[in-house]
Amino acid sequence: MSSKVKDHEQTMAEKFPALVMGAGFTGLGALRAVRDAGIPVWSACPPGDLASYSRWFRRPPGAPDWDGSTNGVELALANSGIEGAVLIPCADDIADWVARNTVNGKVMDRYLASTSSAATMRILQDKARFAEWLEDKDIASPRSFLVHDDSDFDHLPFERLDRVFIKPIDSQTFSRITGRKGVWGENAQACRETWSQMQAQGHGMIVQEYVPGPVANHVFVDGFRDRDGRYPGLFARRRSRIHPPDFGNSTYCRSIALEEIEPAVTACMRLLDRLDYRGIFSAEFKRDERNGEYRILEVNTRAWWYVEFAARCGVNVCGMAWRDAQSLPVEVVRRYRIGKGCVNWIEDANALKHVRASFATALLDWPGACEHVYRWDDPRPAIHRISGQARRSFARRFHLAPTARQLATSSSSLTTMDPPP
Repeated sequence: MSSKVKDHEQTMAEKFPALVMGAGFTGLGALRAVRDAGIPVWSACPPGDLASYSRWFRRPPGAPDWDGSTNGVELALANSGIEGAVLIPCADDIADWVARNTVNGKVMDRYLASTSSAATMRILQDKARFAEWLEDKDIASPRSFLVHDDSDFDHLPFERLDRVFIKPIDSQTFSRITGRKGVWGENAQACRETWSQMQAQGHGMIVQEYVPGPVANHVFVDGFRDRDGRYPGLFARRRSRIHPPDFGNSTYCRSIALEEIEPAVTACMRLLDRLDYRGIFSAEFKRDERNGEYRILEVNTRAWWYVEFAARCGVNVCGMAWRDAQSLPVEVVRRYRIGKGCVNWIEDANALKHVRASFATALLDWPGACEHVYRWDDPRPAIHRISGQARRSFARRFHLAPTARQLATSSSSLTTMDPPP
């Protein structure tokens, strides 16, 4: 080992570490982003998760296996052999748990976090509360209707709405269990039936108007708001393709200038300022084809799928959260790479089948784009993912049942999702 490498490792060891808590694309991306910031990092994720194949993965010593749920968080942290760390949540329920258990910036005495209040988290994570909170604010949003019982459908103005869909109040849990983010409602009766089925399964739902416009009208304002209410890092991207259609995840995005979507950026900052938000965020907007307004759809209150992409473009919000949690100065980033693409190869190939595009489009977009999983300097997660995909395709073709480990790995990858439409 060269002296330069030894010096770097020594410097890393002397720093207060970060503990990334999450699975799937987000857990892996946050792990890499923290490491790219030159911060020593531990990772808490379910056994066999994508992040566990990274060259930088280190499980906290002494901590029991964690299934990714909030039930085992306190036990895992209490039994960890590390002296302390800055917590980086990668799922809604974990971010909520951290907020509820943070007192004066500390969690369980030895952990730190850059987080908002539990009340703010509840407003942003609960779709019903968020829709209600937005009603008297000067922030454009889709028309949403709370449904408390079956009779509420008799009073919804379906004749004055464009298209509507049933949306879960808790999108993360709903997506993890059903693999869906919303259900179309063609009319009042269809909405009533869908709502009744979801309600019987324990899912709270709201009815929301679908904002008309193509996929490219979806834009994201990602970033970090610090303890002093400043925005040291803001990052904008535009969705190009999505899979499954309508209620799926982005399969190809491109970074864009903040000025290109200035009304959305302004609305996002106004919203977070009013809630006195602190921490990592990702806000989704859609430009309404009817009047050109950018309507807020959702705010993720934690690291998100594209957090590594933002870091590779120059806005490393995980590094900012690490510094802010320790009350250290957070450097302001004003410039980042614009026009850079990020692709999920496997799902983007599926997305191309559903749009008027050919693989010639992919040949233009894919070269030079970042990929969610593949990195030259960290190839094992991609090898694991591709081999797993091949095994599942083989099993489907020959009608083979998946193993328990494959089922566990598949379910853990659903714990972090892109913002739903």
